[in-house]
Amino acid sequence: MNSIPLSKASTDGGENTRLIILISCVATIGGFLFGFDSGVINGTVDGLKQAFHSSSAGTGFEVASMLLGCAIGAFFAGRLADRWGRRAVLIISAVLFLISAVGAGMANTSAIFIIARVFGGFAVGAASVMSPAYIAEVTPARYRGRLATVQQIAIIGGLFCAFLSNYLLAKAAGASTEALWLGHAAWRWMFWMQAIPSTVFLLLLLLIPESPRYLVVKDRKKDALKVLTRLYGAAEAKTKLVEIEGSLSADHHRPRLSDLVDKTTGKVRKIVWIGIGLATFQQLVGINVVFYYGAVLWQAVGFSESDALLINVLSGALSIGACLVTVMLIDRIGRKPLLWIGSAGMAVSLALVTFAFASAGVDAAGKLELSDSMGTLALVAANIYVVFFNMSWGPVMWVMLGEMFPNQIRGSSLAVAGAAQWTSNFIITVTFPILLVSIGLAGAYGIYTVAAMISVFFVLKYVYETKGRELEQMEG
Repeated sequence: MNSIPLSKASTDGGENTRLIILISCVATIGGFLFGFDSGVINGTVDGLKQAFHSSSAGTGFEVASMLLGCAIGAFFAGRLADRWGRRAVLIISAVLFLISAVGAGMANTSAIFIIARVFGGFAVGAASVMSPAYIAEVTPARYRGRLATVQQIAIIGGLFCAFLSNYLLAKAAGASTEALWLGHAAWRWMFWMQAIPSTVFLLLLLLIPESPRYLVVKDRKKDALKVLTRLYGAAEAKTKLVEIEGSLSADHHRPRLSDLVDKTTGKVRKIVWIGIGLATFQQLVGINVVFYYGAVLWQAVGFSESDALLINVLSGALSIGACLVTVMLIDRIGRKPLLWIGSAGMAVSLALVTFAFASAGVDAAGKLELSDSMGTLALVAANIYVVFFNMSWGPVMWVMLGEMFPNQIRGSSLAVAGAAQWTSNFIITVTFPILLVSIGLAGAYGIYTVAAMISVFFVLKYVYETKGRELEQMEG
Protein backbone atom coordinates (compact mmCIF):
# COMPACT_ATOMS: atom_id res chain seq x y z
CA MET A 1 0.00 0.00 0.00
CA ASN A 2 1.46 3.35 -1.02
CA SER A 3 1.30 6.25 1.39
CA ILE A 4 -0.17 9.63 0.54
CA PRO A 5 2.30 12.51 1.08
CA LEU A 6 1.62 14.41 4.29
CA SER A 7 3.75 17.28 3.13
CA LYS A 8 5.47 18.32 -0.04
CA ALA A 9 9.20 17.77 0.40
CA SER A 10 11.78 19.64 -1.63
CA THR A 11 14.24 17.27 -3.26
CA ASP A 12 17.15 19.58 -2.56
CA GLY A 13 15.84 21.84 0.18
CA GLY A 14 17.45 19.91 2.99
CA GLU A 15 15.80 18.28 5.97
CA ASN A 16 12.00 18.35 6.07
CA THR A 17 11.64 18.77 9.83
CA ARG A 18 7.91 19.41 9.60
CA LEU A 19 7.28 16.10 7.84
CA ILE A 20 9.51 14.19 10.29
CA ILE A 21 7.61 15.63 13.24
CA LEU A 22 4.23 14.97 11.61
CA ILE A 23 4.84 11.30 10.85
CA SER A 24 6.42 10.79 14.29
CA CYS A 25 3.30 12.24 15.88
CA VAL A 26 1.13 9.84 13.89
CA ALA A 27 3.23 6.95 15.21
CA THR A 28 2.82 8.22 18.78
CA ILE A 29 -0.96 7.75 18.56
CA GLY A 30 -0.07 4.09 19.01
CA GLY A 31 1.45 5.14 22.34
CA PHE A 32 -1.73 7.07 23.21
CA LEU A 33 -3.80 3.95 22.61
CA PHE A 34 -1.25 1.88 24.54
CA GLY A 35 -1.84 4.22 27.50
CA PHE A 36 -5.62 4.42 27.09
CA ASP A 37 -6.00 0.66 26.83
CA SER A 38 -3.77 0.18 29.87
CA GLY A 39 -5.51 2.82 31.98
CA VAL A 40 -9.16 2.25 31.11
CA ILE A 41 -9.26 -0.96 33.16
CA ASN A 42 -8.53 1.11 36.28
CA GLY A 43 -12.07 2.41 36.64
CA THR A 44 -13.90 -0.74 35.53
CA VAL A 45 -12.87 -3.23 38.22
CA ASP A 46 -16.08 -2.84 40.25
CA GLY A 47 -18.15 -3.23 37.08
CA LEU A 48 -16.29 -6.41 36.13
CA LYS A 49 -16.87 -7.91 39.56
CA GLN A 50 -20.59 -7.13 39.39
CA ALA A 51 -21.08 -8.23 35.77
CA PHE A 52 -19.07 -11.45 35.89
CA HIS A 53 -19.26 -12.30 39.63
CA SER A 54 -15.52 -12.90 39.64
CA SER A 55 -13.40 -13.88 42.63
CA SER A 56 -10.33 -11.81 43.59
CA ALA A 57 -8.13 -14.15 41.55
CA GLY A 58 -10.58 -14.02 38.64
CA THR A 59 -10.67 -10.23 38.70
CA GLY A 60 -6.87 -10.15 38.81
CA PHE A 61 -6.75 -12.33 35.70
CA GLU A 62 -9.36 -10.19 33.91
CA VAL A 63 -7.29 -7.09 34.63
CA ALA A 64 -4.04 -8.78 33.61
CA SER A 65 -5.40 -10.72 30.62
CA MET A 66 -4.48 -7.93 28.24
CA LEU A 67 -0.85 -8.36 29.27
CA LEU A 68 -0.73 -11.93 27.95
CA GLY A 69 -1.64 -10.53 24.57
CA CYS A 70 0.91 -7.74 25.01
CA ALA A 71 3.81 -10.16 25.42
CA ILE A 72 2.71 -12.13 22.34
CA GLY A 73 2.01 -8.96 20.36
CA ALA A 74 5.38 -7.43 21.22
CA PHE A 75 7.25 -10.61 20.27
CA PHE A 76 5.53 -11.16 16.94
CA ALA A 77 5.43 -7.45 16.08
CA GLY A 78 9.21 -7.33 16.00
CA ARG A 79 9.39 -10.40 13.81
CA LEU A 80 6.52 -9.39 11.52
CA ALA A 81 7.93 -5.89 11.17
CA ASP A 82 11.04 -7.44 9.62
CA ARG A 83 8.82 -9.22 7.08
CA TRP A 84 5.97 -6.81 6.36
CA GLY A 85 7.29 -3.45 7.52
CA ARG A 86 6.93 -1.15 10.52
CA ARG A 87 3.93 0.73 9.14
CA ALA A 88 2.06 -2.47 8.20
CA VAL A 89 2.36 -3.78 11.77
CA LEU A 90 1.10 -0.46 13.16
CA ILE A 91 -1.93 -0.65 10.84
CA ILE A 92 -2.71 -4.15 12.12
CA SER A 93 -2.42 -2.88 15.71
CA ALA A 94 -4.90 -0.06 14.98
CA VAL A 95 -7.47 -2.59 13.73
CA LEU A 96 -6.95 -4.73 16.83
CA PHE A 97 -7.36 -1.69 19.12
CA LEU A 98 -10.75 -1.04 17.52
CA ILE A 99 -11.89 -4.67 17.82
CA SER A 100 -10.82 -4.78 21.48
CA ALA A 101 -12.58 -1.54 22.42
CA VAL A 102 -15.90 -2.67 20.96
CA GLY A 103 -15.60 -6.26 22.19
CA ALA A 104 -14.64 -5.49 25.79
CA GLY A 105 -17.56 -3.11 26.18
CA MET A 106 -20.02 -5.61 24.69
CA ALA A 107 -18.78 -8.67 26.62
CA ASN A 108 -21.46 -10.50 28.59
CA THR A 109 -19.18 -13.21 29.98
CA SER A 110 -15.75 -13.20 31.54
CA ALA A 111 -14.39 -15.40 28.74
CA ILE A 112 -15.53 -13.02 25.97
CA PHE A 113 -14.14 -10.07 27.91
CA ILE A 114 -10.77 -11.78 28.32
CA ILE A 115 -10.63 -12.62 24.59
CA ALA A 116 -11.37 -8.99 23.68
CA ARG A 117 -8.70 -7.74 26.09
CA VAL A 118 -6.16 -10.21 24.72
CA PHE A 119 -6.80 -8.78 21.24
CA GLY A 120 -6.18 -5.35 22.74
CA GLY A 121 -3.02 -6.76 24.25
CA PHE A 122 -1.79 -7.84 20.82
CA ALA A 123 -2.30 -4.23 19.70
CA VAL A 124 -0.64 -2.67 22.75
CA GLY A 125 2.34 -5.02 22.53
CA ALA A 126 2.82 -4.28 18.84
CA ALA A 127 2.44 -0.51 19.26
CA SER A 128 4.72 -0.43 22.30
CA VAL A 129 7.73 -1.67 20.32
CA MET A 130 6.90 -0.48 16.81
CA SER A 131 5.99 3.14 17.51
CA PRO A 132 9.36 4.03 19.14
CA ALA A 133 11.24 1.91 16.59
CA TYR A 134 9.53 3.67 13.69
CA ILE A 135 10.24 7.09 15.22
CA ALA A 136 13.90 6.18 15.78
CA GLU A 137 14.25 5.02 12.16
CA VAL A 138 12.93 8.23 10.58
CA THR A 139 14.44 10.81 12.96
CA PRO A 140 17.90 12.46 12.98
CA ALA A 141 20.12 11.60 15.96
CA ARG A 142 20.32 15.17 17.28
CA TYR A 143 16.65 15.27 18.30
CA ARG A 144 15.71 11.58 18.10
CA GLY A 145 15.47 11.33 21.89
CA ARG A 146 13.03 14.23 22.13
CA LEU A 147 10.68 12.88 19.47
CA ALA A 148 10.88 9.35 20.86
CA THR A 149 10.06 10.74 24.31
CA VAL A 150 6.86 12.20 22.86
CA GLN A 151 5.83 8.54 22.63
CA GLN A 152 5.82 8.37 26.44
CA ILE A 153 3.90 11.64 26.66
CA ALA A 154 1.37 10.03 24.34
CA ILE A 155 1.24 6.94 26.59
CA ILE A 156 0.67 9.09 29.67
CA GLY A 157 -1.74 11.24 27.68
CA GLY A 158 -3.68 8.08 26.90
CA LEU A 159 -3.64 7.07 30.56
CA PHE A 160 -4.73 10.57 31.58
CA CYS A 161 -7.58 10.59 29.05
CA ALA A 162 -8.67 7.13 30.19
CA PHE A 163 -8.62 8.23 33.85
CA LEU A 164 -10.49 11.45 33.03
CA SER A 165 -13.00 9.63 30.82
CA ASN A 166 -13.57 7.02 33.54
CA TYR A 167 -14.06 9.74 36.17
CA LEU A 168 -16.51 11.77 34.06
CA LEU A 169 -18.51 8.73 32.92
CA ALA A 170 -18.74 7.32 36.46
CA LYS A 171 -19.75 10.74 37.79
CA ALA A 172 -22.40 11.18 35.10
CA ALA A 173 -23.88 7.75 35.88
CA GLY A 174 -23.45 8.01 39.67
CA ALA A 175 -21.03 5.06 39.76
CA SER A 176 -19.14 2.90 37.28
CA THR A 177 -21.71 0.12 37.76
CA GLU A 178 -24.76 2.33 37.12
CA ALA A 179 -26.52 2.63 33.75
CA LEU A 180 -25.53 5.55 31.52
CA TRP A 181 -26.48 5.90 27.83
CA LEU A 182 -28.74 3.43 26.01
CA GLY A 183 -29.16 1.52 29.26
CA HIS A 184 -25.55 0.31 29.32
CA ALA A 185 -23.42 0.58 32.47
CA ALA A 186 -20.82 3.35 32.61
CA TRP A 187 -17.94 0.87 32.76
CA ARG A 188 -18.89 -0.44 29.30
CA TRP A 189 -18.80 3.09 27.86
CA MET A 190 -15.32 3.47 29.38
CA PHE A 191 -14.12 0.80 26.93
CA TRP A 192 -16.19 2.08 23.98
CA MET A 193 -14.58 5.52 24.23
CA GLN A 194 -11.36 3.96 22.89
CA ALA A 195 -12.98 3.33 19.51
CA ILE A 196 -12.62 7.04 18.65
CA PRO A 197 -8.79 7.34 18.83
CA SER A 198 -8.44 3.83 17.35
CA THR A 199 -10.24 4.92 14.19
CA VAL A 200 -8.21 8.14 13.95
CA PHE A 201 -4.97 6.14 14.29
CA LEU A 202 -5.98 3.71 11.55
CA LEU A 203 -6.83 6.47 9.07
CA LEU A 204 -3.69 8.52 9.70
CA LEU A 205 -1.39 5.50 9.36
CA LEU A 206 -2.44 5.30 5.72
CA LEU A 207 -0.72 8.66 5.17
CA ILE A 208 2.78 7.95 6.49
CA PRO A 209 5.70 6.31 4.61
CA GLU A 210 7.42 3.04 5.46
CA SER A 211 10.67 3.14 7.45
CA PRO A 212 13.59 3.69 5.03
CA ARG A 213 15.84 1.38 7.06
CA TYR A 214 13.33 -1.46 6.68
CA LEU A 215 13.18 -0.79 2.93
CA VAL A 216 16.98 -1.07 2.66
CA VAL A 217 16.97 -4.34 4.60
CA LYS A 218 14.39 -5.64 2.08
CA ASP A 219 16.59 -4.48 -0.85
CA ARG A 220 13.99 -1.90 -1.87
CA LYS A 221 16.65 0.76 -2.26
CA LYS A 222 14.76 2.93 -4.75
CA ASP A 223 11.79 3.13 -2.39
CA ALA A 224 14.14 3.84 0.52
CA LEU A 225 15.80 6.65 -1.41
CA LYS A 226 12.41 8.22 -2.17
CA VAL A 227 11.46 8.21 1.52
CA LEU A 228 14.89 9.50 2.58
CA THR A 229 14.63 12.28 -0.01
CA ARG A 230 11.26 13.34 1.38
CA LEU A 231 12.70 13.38 4.88
CA TYR A 232 16.19 14.84 4.39
CA GLY A 233 16.49 16.24 0.87
CA ALA A 234 18.24 14.68 -2.15
CA ALA A 235 21.88 15.24 -1.13
CA GLU A 236 21.54 13.97 2.44
CA ALA A 237 19.32 11.10 1.30
CA LYS A 238 22.09 9.59 -0.81
CA THR A 239 24.56 9.87 2.08
CA LYS A 240 22.07 8.25 4.46
CA LEU A 241 21.39 5.44 2.04
CA VAL A 242 25.12 4.66 1.81
CA GLU A 243 25.42 4.71 5.63
CA ILE A 244 22.48 2.34 6.07
CA GLU A 245 23.85 -0.03 3.41
CA GLY A 246 27.26 0.12 5.09
CA SER A 247 25.81 -0.89 8.46
CA LEU A 248 24.29 -3.97 6.81
CA SER A 249 27.07 -4.89 4.39
CA ALA A 250 29.07 -7.07 6.78
CA ASP A 251 26.10 -9.33 7.52
CA HIS A 252 23.28 -8.56 5.10
CA HIS A 253 20.66 -11.29 5.10
CA ARG A 254 17.05 -11.69 6.07
CA PRO A 255 16.79 -10.84 9.81
CA ARG A 256 16.20 -13.84 12.05
CA LEU A 257 16.17 -14.66 15.77
CA SER A 258 19.49 -16.54 15.52
CA ASP A 259 21.14 -13.16 14.80
CA LEU A 260 20.83 -12.47 18.53
CA VAL A 261 23.47 -15.10 19.23
CA ASP A 262 27.10 -14.05 18.86
CA LYS A 263 28.58 -16.45 16.31
CA THR A 264 32.06 -16.31 17.87
CA THR A 265 31.00 -17.16 21.43
CA GLY A 266 27.74 -19.02 20.82
CA LYS A 267 26.07 -16.87 23.51
CA VAL A 268 23.25 -14.33 23.35
CA ARG A 269 24.71 -10.92 22.57
CA LYS A 270 25.33 -8.69 25.57
CA ILE A 271 23.28 -5.86 24.03
CA VAL A 272 20.24 -8.15 23.97
CA TRP A 273 20.62 -8.94 27.69
CA ILE A 274 20.91 -5.23 28.45
CA GLY A 275 17.69 -4.63 26.51
CA ILE A 276 15.94 -7.42 28.44
CA GLY A 277 17.25 -5.94 31.70
CA LEU A 278 15.92 -2.48 30.84
CA ALA A 279 12.55 -3.90 29.84
CA THR A 280 12.23 -6.03 32.97
CA PHE A 281 13.33 -3.46 35.56
CA GLN A 282 10.83 -0.96 34.16
CA GLN A 283 8.10 -3.29 35.43
CA LEU A 284 9.71 -4.67 38.59
CA VAL A 285 9.48 -1.22 40.22
CA GLY A 286 5.68 -1.73 40.26
CA ILE A 287 4.54 1.24 38.20
CA ASN A 288 1.61 -0.57 36.63
CA VAL A 289 0.18 -1.43 40.03
CA VAL A 290 -0.50 2.31 40.27
CA PHE A 291 -1.86 2.44 36.71
CA TYR A 292 -4.05 -0.68 36.81
CA TYR A 293 -5.08 -0.78 40.47
CA GLY A 294 -4.89 2.90 41.40
CA ALA A 295 -8.61 3.22 42.16
CA VAL A 296 -8.64 -0.04 44.15
CA LEU A 297 -5.46 0.95 46.02
CA TRP A 298 -6.75 4.34 47.17
CA GLN A 299 -10.15 2.93 48.08
CA ALA A 300 -8.31 0.33 50.17
CA VAL A 301 -6.87 3.09 52.35
CA GLY A 302 -10.12 4.98 52.81
CA PHE A 303 -10.79 7.15 49.75
CA SER A 304 -14.20 7.03 48.01
CA GLU A 305 -14.44 5.73 44.43
CA SER A 306 -14.91 9.27 43.12
CA ASP A 307 -11.89 10.60 45.06
CA ALA A 308 -9.78 7.59 44.00
CA LEU A 309 -10.58 8.20 40.32
CA LEU A 310 -9.78 11.90 40.75
CA ILE A 311 -6.38 10.99 42.27
CA ASN A 312 -5.70 8.98 39.13
CA VAL A 313 -6.39 12.09 37.03
CA LEU A 314 -3.92 14.05 39.19
CA SER A 315 -1.27 11.34 38.75
CA GLY A 316 -1.81 11.40 35.00
CA ALA A 317 -1.34 15.17 34.85
CA LEU A 318 1.86 14.98 36.92
CA SER A 319 3.13 12.23 34.63
CA ILE A 320 2.71 14.40 31.55
CA GLY A 321 4.61 17.22 33.27
CA ALA A 322 7.45 14.83 34.16
CA CYS A 323 7.67 13.64 30.54
CA LEU A 324 7.95 17.24 29.34
CA VAL A 325 11.01 17.60 31.58
CA THR A 326 12.50 14.55 29.87
CA VAL A 327 11.83 16.04 26.43
CA MET A 328 13.97 19.03 27.41
CA LEU A 329 16.78 16.99 28.98
CA ILE A 330 17.16 13.68 27.12
CA ASP A 331 19.19 15.01 24.17
CA ARG A 332 21.20 17.31 26.45
CA ILE A 333 22.28 15.22 29.43
CA GLY A 334 21.65 11.81 27.84
CA ARG A 335 19.73 8.65 28.60
CA LYS A 336 21.89 7.04 31.29
CA PRO A 337 21.84 9.93 33.83
CA LEU A 338 18.05 10.13 33.60
CA LEU A 339 17.77 6.39 34.27
CA TRP A 340 19.91 6.24 37.41
CA ILE A 341 18.51 9.48 38.84
CA GLY A 342 15.02 8.11 38.26
CA SER A 343 15.91 4.81 39.93
CA ALA A 344 17.26 6.58 43.00
CA GLY A 345 14.20 8.84 43.23
CA MET A 346 11.83 5.90 42.89
CA ALA A 347 13.66 3.91 45.56
CA VAL A 348 13.32 6.74 48.10
CA SER A 349 9.69 7.56 47.30
CA LEU A 350 8.67 3.88 47.29
CA ALA A 351 10.35 3.44 50.67
CA LEU A 352 8.20 6.30 52.02
CA VAL A 353 5.03 4.74 50.58
CA THR A 354 5.99 1.42 52.18
CA PHE A 355 6.53 3.15 55.53
CA ALA A 356 3.13 4.84 55.34
CA PHE A 357 1.29 1.63 54.43
CA ALA A 358 3.11 -0.26 57.18
CA SER A 359 1.38 2.00 59.74
CA ALA A 360 -2.13 1.23 58.44
CA GLY A 361 -4.69 -0.32 60.75
CA VAL A 362 -7.82 -2.32 59.91
CA ASP A 363 -11.36 -1.17 60.67
CA ALA A 364 -14.34 -3.33 61.71
CA ALA A 365 -15.24 -3.93 58.06
CA GLY A 366 -11.73 -5.22 57.31
CA LYS A 367 -10.66 -2.15 55.31
CA LEU A 368 -7.29 -0.50 55.81
CA GLU A 369 -7.17 2.78 57.70
CA LEU A 370 -4.40 5.37 57.57
CA SER A 371 -4.02 8.33 59.87
CA ASP A 372 -4.34 11.74 58.21
CA SER A 373 -0.57 12.29 58.31
CA MET A 374 0.26 8.82 56.92
CA GLY A 375 -2.46 9.12 54.28
CA THR A 376 -0.96 12.42 53.15
CA LEU A 377 2.54 10.91 53.13
CA ALA A 378 1.36 7.92 51.05
CA LEU A 379 -0.44 10.16 48.57
CA VAL A 380 2.44 12.63 48.16
CA ALA A 381 5.18 9.97 48.02
CA ALA A 382 3.22 7.88 45.49
CA ASN A 383 2.85 10.87 43.19
CA ILE A 384 6.56 11.76 43.59
CA TYR A 385 7.29 8.16 42.59
CA VAL A 386 5.09 8.57 39.50
CA VAL A 387 6.97 11.78 38.60
CA PHE A 388 10.39 10.11 38.92
CA PHE A 389 9.25 7.14 36.83
CA ASN A 390 7.88 9.32 34.07
CA MET A 391 10.97 11.50 33.83
CA SER A 392 13.21 8.44 33.56
CA TRP A 393 12.30 4.79 33.05
CA GLY A 394 8.88 5.49 31.54
CA PRO A 395 10.10 7.26 28.39
CA VAL A 396 13.83 6.46 28.38
CA MET A 397 13.46 2.68 28.35
CA TRP A 398 11.32 2.85 25.20
CA VAL A 399 13.66 5.40 23.61
CA MET A 400 16.63 3.12 24.20
CA LEU A 401 14.91 -0.03 22.95
CA GLY A 402 14.02 1.81 19.75
CA GLU A 403 17.57 2.99 19.09
CA MET A 404 20.17 0.86 20.93
CA PHE A 405 20.21 -2.21 18.66
CA PRO A 406 22.10 -2.46 15.34
CA ASN A 407 19.94 -2.30 12.19
CA GLN A 408 20.31 -6.00 11.37
CA ILE A 409 18.98 -7.21 14.74
CA ARG A 410 16.61 -4.38 15.69
CA GLY A 411 13.40 -6.23 14.90
CA SER A 412 14.44 -9.48 16.59
CA SER A 413 15.88 -7.69 19.63
CA LEU A 414 12.71 -5.65 20.03
CA ALA A 415 10.69 -8.88 19.82
CA VAL A 416 12.60 -10.44 22.72
CA ALA A 417 12.91 -7.30 24.87
CA GLY A 418 9.27 -6.35 24.27
CA ALA A 419 8.08 -9.83 25.23
CA ALA A 420 10.22 -9.65 28.39
CA GLN A 421 8.72 -6.27 29.28
CA TRP A 422 5.14 -7.42 28.95
CA THR A 423 5.76 -10.77 30.64
CA SER A 424 7.19 -8.90 33.63
CA ASN A 425 4.22 -6.55 33.49
CA PHE A 426 1.85 -9.52 33.58
CA ILE A 427 3.64 -11.11 36.54
CA ILE A 428 3.62 -7.88 38.56
CA THR A 429 -0.04 -7.18 37.77
CA VAL A 430 -1.45 -10.64 38.38
CA THR A 431 0.49 -11.10 41.65
CA PHE A 432 -0.53 -7.77 43.20
CA PRO A 433 -3.99 -8.93 44.43
CA ILE A 434 -2.29 -12.02 45.88
CA LEU A 435 0.37 -9.93 47.60
CA LEU A 436 -2.33 -7.57 48.87
CA VAL A 437 -4.09 -10.34 50.83
CA SER A 438 -0.93 -12.21 51.87
CA ILE A 439 1.76 -9.67 52.84
CA GLY A 440 -0.27 -6.46 52.50
CA LEU A 441 0.37 -3.16 50.74
CA ALA A 442 3.53 -2.50 52.74
CA GLY A 443 5.04 -5.87 51.80
CA ALA A 444 4.18 -5.45 48.11
CA TYR A 445 5.66 -1.96 47.94
CA GLY A 446 8.70 -3.16 49.85
CA ILE A 447 9.42 -5.58 47.00
CA TYR A 448 9.12 -2.77 44.44
CA THR A 449 11.44 -0.61 46.55
CA VAL A 450 14.17 -3.27 46.48
CA ALA A 451 13.80 -3.61 42.70
CA ALA A 452 14.23 0.17 42.28
CA MET A 453 17.41 0.08 44.39
CA ILE A 454 18.88 -2.75 42.32
CA SER A 455 18.06 -0.92 39.09
CA VAL A 456 20.43 1.92 40.11
CA PHE A 457 23.38 -0.47 40.04
CA PHE A 458 22.19 -2.13 36.83
CA VAL A 459 22.18 1.21 35.01
CA LEU A 460 25.56 2.32 36.33
CA LYS A 461 27.27 -0.98 35.47
CA TYR A 462 25.67 -2.18 32.23
CA VAL A 463 23.81 0.58 30.37
CA TYR A 464 25.79 2.66 27.86
CA GLU A 465 24.93 6.08 26.45
CA THR A 466 23.29 6.40 23.01
CA LYS A 467 22.82 10.19 22.94
CA GLY A 468 23.84 11.76 19.62
CA ARG A 469 24.75 8.46 17.93
CA GLU A 470 23.23 7.57 14.55
CA LEU A 471 21.49 4.19 14.34
CA GLU A 472 24.17 2.99 11.95
CA GLN A 473 26.75 3.50 14.74
CA MET A 474 25.03 1.17 17.19
CA GLU A 475 27.05 -1.92 18.01
CA GLY A 476 26.01 -5.16 19.59
